[in-house]
Amino acid sequence: MAVRRTGAPTRRHVLGAAAGAGAALAVGTATGQSADAADLPVLGTYDVVVIGAGAAGMTAALTAAKQGLSCVVVEKAATFGGSAARSGAGIWIPNNPVLLAAGVPDTPAKASAYLAAVVGSDVPASRQQAFLAHGPGMIAFVMANSPLRFRWMEGYSDYYPELPGGLPGGRSIEPDQLDGNLLGGELAHLNPAYLAVPAGMVVFSADYKWLALAAVNVKGAAVAAECLARGTKAALLGQKPLTMGQSLAAGLRKGLLDAQVPVWLNTPLTDLYTENGAVTGAVVTRDGAAGLVRARRAVVVGSGGFEHNAAMRARYQRQPIGTEWTVGAKENTGDGIRAGERVGGALDLMDDAWWGPAVPLPGQAYFCLAERTLPGGLMVNAAGRRFVNEAAPYSDVVHTMYDRNPTDPDIPAWLVVDQNYRNRYLFRDVAPTLPFPDDWYSSRAAHKAWSWDALASAIGVPAGALRSTVDRFNSQALSGKDPDFHRGDSAYDHYYTDPIVLPDSCLAPLWLPPYYAFRIVPGDLGTKGGLVTDARARVLRADGSVIRGLYAAGNASAAVMGHSYAGAGSTIGPAMTFGYIAALDIAGTL
Repeated sequence: MAVRRTGAPTRRHVLGAAAGAGAALAVGTATGQSADAADLPVLGTYDVVVIGAGAAGMTAALTAAKQGLSCVVVEKAATFGGSAARSGAGIWIPNNPVLLAAGVPDTPAKASAYLAAVVGSDVPASRQQAFLAHGPGMIAFVMANSPLRFRWMEGYSDYYPELPGGLPGGRSIEPDQLDGNLLGGELAHLNPAYLAVPAGMVVFSADYKWLALAAVNVKGAAVAAECLARGTKAALLGQKPLTMGQSLAAGLRKGLLDAQVPVWLNTPLTDLYTENGAVTGAVVTRDGAAGLVRARRAVVVGSGGFEHNAAMRARYQRQPIGTEWTVGAKENTGDGIRAGERVGGALDLMDDAWWGPAVPLPGQAYFCLAERTLPGGLMVNAAGRRFVNEAAPYSDVVHTMYDRNPTDPDIPAWLVVDQNYRNRYLFRDVAPTLPFPDDWYSSRAAHKAWSWDALASAIGVPAGALRSTVDRFNSQALSGKDPDFHRGDSAYDHYYTDPIVLPDSCLAPLWLPPYYAFRIVPGDLGTKGGLVTDARARVLRADGSVIRGLYAAGNASAAVMGHSYAGAGSTIGPAMTFGYIAALDIAGTL
């Protein structure tokens, strides 16, 4: 049975709605657009035109170039890398060569069983199998054609390791350290990270679980020292060290530089160009003027999701929703999705996103990972009661928030911790014992009080219910069991925890004032709905027919993960893989 939330619109309903809207737009807009676009200046003619310089688009372009095809990448932003550059850049690809070289006990049969159990019937088996079959080859290809190398994120469990084929040790990899000097002047155009690495340190995604514990754990302190040593070494060598999403985006961009693939920044997509029912180019705006980029073979849409498009979010997704809660790249406003819909592309999974609990801090929401899992914290709803396993996969927590909210309001929820927790653990980038910034409090994203009743008053929940919830949680924490929500039962629950806490590293009582509460809203890494594609990444109409010359990958396409999330990197891994598949299919070598 697929691991997914309930209550979502069915595939048939979304496709039907998309078909009606897409047909109207295709007849009323795309036909006229083609006639007008034919009169625009031609900015260039290539075998392949790629929309978007994120992980999906750059992988597609690199693959196309190495297949002997001429290619251009057009990017809306003034930077390259998109949301991938902002991310931790975990990449979930079963049976890839990095995993196998590390001795991970994966097999195609295990991976197939696991993905089928996670995704179920939400996504055709042919697409699931295409991802599994070509993902390892994509990783090998990228390593052979760019400076990128990868590391196994040892111990970062699959999100449902108890399902058939799940691996408690995990299947996620991340980019190794890369010297930004390789890019020369192009490094200045790299989209910045969502959270900057501490000055003087070189930090991998897999390090963060230990850095959060550096004040109380010997290994945590050792990892912090290692991160500092890496930074010192890089400085002595005159390097500009990049890790995580910065490394991934820079490595792919270096591959494109070496392959002489042009990347046009500040060049947003306006529409797709069609001739005789096939997509044969893209209308873009470059240097302030509209122009046509012709594609002899195909256009690949890798332009990201629609997380920063308030109208689309209001149309497709449940309320409350806000563009200010996402950490996706700000340029992701669904341009490629809407253009594909106008030429008849069907849409799916538009109600969903790569959700995660977020704290709406001033200026930028904070996607909350370790903080809600570490022992000594719990989440409560408007009634002052727990409602979820706080350590569950982040997408599941938000699915639960939305599912319950109409009858038992959970948006916003509150993450509650005590001073003992604050004395021990990093919170975002605030070290243990240090005060939180004043604007966290003035924005009401955070509250502090010296009694449970005062904290309850500050966050607007019943004081008696909050006291009762904390008392019950404390009793269960001391016993090491959570019969209410089963926190700690899964191997995944223990990734971001404190191993010296017993009897269960997920659970510790809250006892030391002052107490803190952090507002929790439905954040996301990006939306996961988009153009429906087949196993070859070709865009489909609602009747299942192929739109000739049009491919999509990444968050511009409906996710191969369906309504679920197999493991860390289930966004980037499939994005890169289907970009790779698209280019191979265009070249006729799939």
